[in-house]
Amino acid sequence: MTKTILVVDDDPTQRRLLQAAVEKAGFACRVAPDGETGIALATEAREGVDVVLLDLTMPGLSGMETLERLAARRPELPVIMLTATSGIDTIVQAMRRGAVDFIVKPANPERVVVSVRNALKMQSLTGEVKRLSRKAEGGMRFADMIASAPAMRMVVRMAERGAASDIPVLILGESGVGKEVVARCIQGASARAGKPFVTVNCGAIPENLVESILFGHEKGAFTGAVSKSPGKFVEADGGTLFLDEVGELPLDAQVKLLRALQEGEVDAVGSRRPTKVDVRIISATNRDLAGQVKAGTFREDLFYRLNVFPIDMPSLRERREDIPALVDHFIARFNASEGAKIAGASPETLRMLTAYDWPGNVRQLENSVFRAVVLCDGDLLQPQDFPQISGQAGLLASLPSAPAPAASDRSVPAPANDVAGSGPVAIKDGDGEIRSLQDIERDLLQYAIDFYDGHMSEVSRRLGIGRSTLYRKVREYDLDVKGEREAG
Repeated sequence: MTKTILVVDDDPTQRRLLQAAVEKAGFACRVAPDGETGIALATEAREGVDVVLLDLTMPGLSGMETLERLAARRPELPVIMLTATSGIDTIVQAMRRGAVDFIVKPANPERVVVSVRNALKMQSLTGEVKRLSRKAEGGMRFADMIASAPAMRMVVRMAERGAASDIPVLILGESGVGKEVVARCIQGASARAGKPFVTVNCGAIPENLVESILFGHEKGAFTGAVSKSPGKFVEADGGTLFLDEVGELPLDAQVKLLRALQEGEVDAVGSRRPTKVDVRIISATNRDLAGQVKAGTFREDLFYRLNVFPIDMPSLRERREDIPALVDHFIARFNASEGAKIAGASPETLRMLTAYDWPGNVRQLENSVFRAVVLCDGDLLQPQDFPQISGQAGLLASLPSAPAPAASDRSVPAPANDVAGSGPVAIKDGDGEIRSLQDIERDLLQYAIDFYDGHMSEVSRRLGIGRSTLYRKVREYDLDVKGEREAG
């Protein structure tokens, strides 16, 4: 998603120069001739403003006064001050009032762009740290969610209503859509904010340990119980218990769960008396619980106990408008965790990612961006950094469409498992089934290397992949590179 830079300067020449510099660097730009207009644009613009370039000396509302008002209304907005004077007192005063950098006029365009990028990186890191802190403290907010798509705005409205009481919530949706994020935001917006948020993946608990993990056990209650365990219900006392994939629970565990919900108390394995608990239940599933009730694999009474306030989460393909913002969010996260310096994704990449159907939903997108950040050789994520998504079609399209060369020109052996009519690189195997992407990629790379007589620069350029990525794949696939040459 393109970041927007706001230039606030009373000098029209300076505004044009700064606008040209930031737009050349790939940012969107808005301009304001005075402080009042700048504050209005920064706080009221629908498109949003990500960084402000603010002149210090202006008629009317001065730069310092504008800075103070922006800090009061949007404290998270980075402001870079611009001035013709460089007195240390002025710089210190501006920094104390919230400026993140100070540039002396005439501003060098490269210096401006570097400052803007540093401000954006610091903003992303600060936002990620705050979000992780709220998550750890049980105080995530709905504002932390990326939910601009109409389908997600409906989810947020429903979740906000559910957060206003202790009503049991059942979150329905495909795997990977972000059900736990919604559950955490419900907790953070409720009276239980800051209290324990305990997650239980019901599908990952061994059947013989379900009762012990949920309700606890006494020391010596069974073989291996070498110490007392309180159980997840007691751990969540006063807060929220999130039962993920609740449809995976075995029937006997469903009976005990129902009793715990009805009575507000749990019986630890081996205990002589029940323990009272005050727990808010939020459950989630990617299964059709109503269908399971009809099939007899899920208790009807438990279903009605959990399904009091259902929330349907859309798949990622039903909220494509959120994909650019999600990509930016994951890039910022992995920049922080991996020490990367990725500025964003190219427009072509965003178009490709938005058009993809994402069967694994947000979780798949997150993992794909993680891999792309590791693979990326530049400042922007490119389509070739997403090989599983750009796929065979994108790679084949980069090869020349000219007829096959004559034998006297260059001889290119066809892959051994080629299929008639499938082109120089087979997409199907001998049985007519689609080959794996890895096998296709290997044959395609070998074909391109042979086609260009080992000119690796030309292979890299034609396939649209970085040289380091190309050489890494050559090593991975143990490809034959005879007479490797550089393009002349």
